[in-house]
Amino acid sequence: MINIIADNKIPFLEGVLEPYANVTYLPGAKTDANVVKNADALITRTRTKCNSENLKGSKVKMIATATIGFDHIDTNYCEKSGIEWTNAPGCNSGSVKQYVAATLATIASQQNIDLEDKTLGIVGVGNVGSKVADFAKAIGMKVLLNDPPRAEKEGNGNFVGLDELITKSDIITFHVPLQREGKYKTFHLGNTQLFSRCKKGVIIINSSRGEVTNNNDLLVALNNQLIGQVILDVWENEPDMNIDLLNKSFIATPHIAGYSADGKANGTSMSVQAISRSFDLPLKDWYPDNIPAPGNPTIHIDAYGLSHQDVWTKAVLHTYIIKEDDTRFRHHPETFEQLRGSYPIRREFQAYQVILKNGTEELKEMLNKIGFEHIELV
Repeated sequence: MINIIADNKIPFLEGVLEPYANVTYLPGAKTDANVVKNADALITRTRTKCNSENLKGSKVKMIATATIGFDHIDTNYCEKSGIEWTNAPGCNSGSVKQYVAATLATIASQQNIDLEDKTLGIVGVGNVGSKVADFAKAIGMKVLLNDPPRAEKEGNGNFVGLDELITKSDIITFHVPLQREGKYKTFHLGNTQLFSRCKKGVIIINSSRGEVTNNNDLLVALNNQLIGQVILDVWENEPDMNIDLLNKSFIATPHIAGYSADGKANGTSMSVQAISRSFDLPLKDWYPDNIPAPGNPTIHIDAYGLSHQDVWTKAVLHTYIIKEDDTRFRHHPETFEQLRGSYPIRREFQAYQVILKNGTEELKEMLNKIGFEHIELV
């Protein structure tokens, strides 16, 4: 049997591979060279550094990370050493869409802002950015897209330059991978130079990677009123984030935007399937069948006298009250890792049923485009 080392915080995994492999579960940060030397495969998250220091001299032939990001994997070293690796692209894209939707719903409801009058600028239009764009269009926002790699491949038709996006957008949300160097560098893409050219009062959202926005520059921009508000799920030097920036953020969360139960199940299944293909195990189509149901799976909304925005904000915030994550984190920022490790069950829109009283087919279509699949007009 093959030997697998798996991160003990990966959900729905325990017991799945055991009939076909010897599996050892360990905290990601403790998965070091001594631990992995006799392993054939690793199933990881971002806290495990998969580099020459930890992999040299090991038997590892396959690394599957149950995450979209893979900057914790030294891909050049792996490829030179004959170590296959895979990530889980798009696994939590629906979860991050829900995070941004809950952010927008909170802004709309708490600040009495009509989002149909606003422009959302999306920097990075991959799996996540595309879903965020679909959501924003469904609720009637104007959307500007910036993605230089896609624009180069596909033409500029659907995309705008970064300068145009930042000068025209009321809200800017980042969904780019972390690239420290090169043509499409994203390290400190959000910096003083960018913030100083933004539309007055702009709201900045970053749920991609902490280093995409220069946190010191963000704080200075807030203090100097170059930007209006900040929503951050990712931080430079996390878990040791800038406390002053946390205190000045409108919403602050501990890197959990992609932490819905659905996103975790997707990531786990993609990793199990990849390991199964690599070692010819009979789990090539496996998907968890034990995802917990939401606590209150039915959303009742009486649409009489409500605007479209009133309806969708009620529906979205029923599925995810983002301010609860903000409060837990803000009160105890020192528990960053514990908050991630013990994150409560959050289900995405498709896990809910919407009962819409005094609704219309137009409202039903809008909710369906947002991602609610079970809608009943009564």
